[in-house]
Amino acid sequence: MTKAHGIALTLGLWLAWPSSIQAQTNPCDLTGDAVVDVADVQLAINMVIGQAVCTANIIGPGVCNIVVVQRVVNAAMGGTCVTGVVHSVSLNWTASTSSNVTGYHVYRGTVSNGPYTKLTTSPVSLTSYTDYSVQSGKTYYYVTTAVDSTANESIYSNEAPAVVPIP
Repeated sequence: MTKAHGIALTLGLWLAWPSSIQAQTNPCDLTGDAVVDVADVQLAINMVIGQAVCTANIIGPGVCNIVVVQRVVNAAMGGTCVTGVVHSVSLNWTASTSSNVTGYHVYRGTVSNGPYTKLTTSPVSLTSYTDYSVQSGKTYYYVTTAVDSTANESIYSNEAPAVVPIP
């Protein structure tokens, strides 16, 4: 855990392996109509929000999350339906001690000490964030900022590195 400016980051890595393979031509074809299209994207979203039973086997059997939706969207747009291992980096930090903090922005870089890219479009109110867009075998460097009620941001917290394993 690193700590500075009232914010401390704790990192965790999560890795999932598929345990079985469904007998279908394309795992992103959730509707079973031999085509990956907007209907499959909508079904993936419905599975994630609990409006449909999760029958997907893209990351693993019965796993329905934003990564599954993104993989179905990519396949519907003509890309490959990527299956199997999914990596993520889980960030946790100690809340700022300032009284007017309303949320936090999370930033990531690929080299130590930046430059960093903002991952959050609006401040997150929790003191945790999961980055699902990491790639196998890469090292990332994370910082956060505290945001107050008038949208002012603090300086960056201390940097926390995360090494994503291979595969």
